[in-house]
Amino acid sequence: MQDFDVIVLGAGAAGLMCAIEAGKRGRKTLVLDHSSKPAEKIRISGGGRCNFTNLHTSPANFLGENPRFCVSALKRYTQQDFIALVDSYRIPWHEKTLGQLFCDTSAKDIISMLLSECERAGVKVQLSTKIGEINKPDELFSVATDKGALRCQSLVVATGGPSIPKIGATSFGYDLAKRFDLPLVTPRAALVPLTFDEALKQRTSELAGIAVDAVVSFGKTRFREGMLFTHRGLSGPSILQISSYWQEGQEIGVNMLPDGNMLETLKLGRQNSPKQDIRTLLGDVLPKRLATFIGDHHGFTGRLADQSDKVFNKVAEAIHNWRVKPIGTEGYRTAEVTLGGVNTKALSSKTMEAKDVPGLFFIGEVVDITGHLGGFNFQWAWSSGHAAGQFV
Repeated sequence: MQDFDVIVLGAGAAGLMCAIEAGKRGRKTLVLDHSSKPAEKIRISGGGRCNFTNLHTSPANFLGENPRFCVSALKRYTQQDFIALVDSYRIPWHEKTLGQLFCDTSAKDIISMLLSECERAGVKVQLSTKIGEINKPDELFSVATDKGALRCQSLVVATGGPSIPKIGATSFGYDLAKRFDLPLVTPRAALVPLTFDEALKQRTSELAGIAVDAVVSFGKTRFREGMLFTHRGLSGPSILQISSYWQEGQEIGVNMLPDGNMLETLKLGRQNSPKQDIRTLLGDVLPKRLATFIGDHHGFTGRLADQSDKVFNKVAEAIHNWRVKPIGTEGYRTAEVTLGGVNTKALSSKTMEAKDVPGLFFIGEVVDITGHLGGFNFQWAWSSGHAAGQFV
């Protein structure tokens, strides 16, 4: 039986950050992970360059049953704090659109930095370890593993959610929460492509590969970024963003020409080029395959001079307010994160500790706090991990 002050389950972004902070405080800390490599989600993120934070991070970029839960942690460890850490290791980075920060060379730079920080703080990282039964028979937690039994005062669950199972993601953290009677908000895939039913899939199959700048909305929530037609339905940043809000059985709205005014363009075309075919004009403002699809689907054809304002209004509506009802999502297989998780009502927003189980902490994606696309979920990992690290 080995004793530790702190055992962190999960060698990902949140877990390593928490372990580093605990180690700095002189706490004897062990990180356990069933994978043979640490921080796989960091490694594959951002196309291998890791979108490690966002300059514009604020509580408004997060959702959950109580999105205000994230305020305290984000305030105490900000994006500027993490950027300072990255800069201290002289890791080159650059800003992309909307404040997204990426490594210039490789996501492995961030992983190396975190492992170096663990080493400096005296933290032990143990990989390829299968975790068995976890109990709390007294004031200490007992953790059974295939490499021996362990005990600790503070147990931190940083095991993430089940999104991207190919890198070893599981629902382990949710099962452990249930074991200690903590409530869950039903998990589901988020930041994930949306799929069509068979009939719509067949109709739109010819559009696969077409990308447009679009405003995608659900209710009062809207995002403007790229949208991509796929063989299964829709993807791209704007779709991934709205997927966290979309509810099954409901429609989304798509404006495929956010900087244009299709009605004015059509009327001007009728005035200046009355003999031009309506589909030719559509092909001038949209990708030609998309213009053909809209023309075929709605029966828009013929010279501009022969079209009524009623037809023009229908064309404008089809482009600026396409109403489409997805049948579902691609699920955890391609979801970047998991929505839902350990209910924040059961946790302290200051310490991340379970209110009814002293010494048990939940951080990162396993908690019911989910960020928008663009580095926000990594910032939640850094901030929540840092918060717990001060108290474990």
